[in-house]
Amino acid sequence: RKEYVDLYVNYVFNKSVQKPFEDFMQGFLRGCPARNWKMFFPEELQDLLQGRTMFDWHLLEKNVIYIQYEKSDQTIKNFWTVFHELPEEKKKMFLVFLSGSDRISGYGLEPFRFHISDPQVENPDESSLRASTCRLILFLPR
Repeated sequence: RKEYVDLYVNYVFNKSVQKPFEDFMQGFLRGCPARNWKMFFPEELQDLLQGRTMFDWHLLEKNVIYIQYEKSDQTIKNFWTVFHELPEEKKKMFLVFLSGSDRISGYGLEPFRFHISDPQVENPDESSLRASTCRLILFLPR
């Protein structure tokens, strides 16, 4: 029985996927030659290709550029108070709203910068929050 199980497991995990994996590997190596990616540990390569999923949210706040706002404005203080109280999943949903993705490049939040801008609408109470995902601008009415 042990020999049967060993052979079956080898077939399922190795032999049955050998040809599709070889095809995948050939295509992958065309776009990303082995000499370039072998220097990475698997976790680093995953971060680089897929982006990071764990964040230091206070670093995100530190990197914001304000347009027609000051960091000391009450609207900004309220925004960050509410943001930091959100559960992790809602914070990632904010990233999707802002950038179109819940991940950030493998470089992390250090170089990631976005803008918070006052849309300067006549009646801010009738204006809703919106974002420009291409330019990473959050339009936050006062």
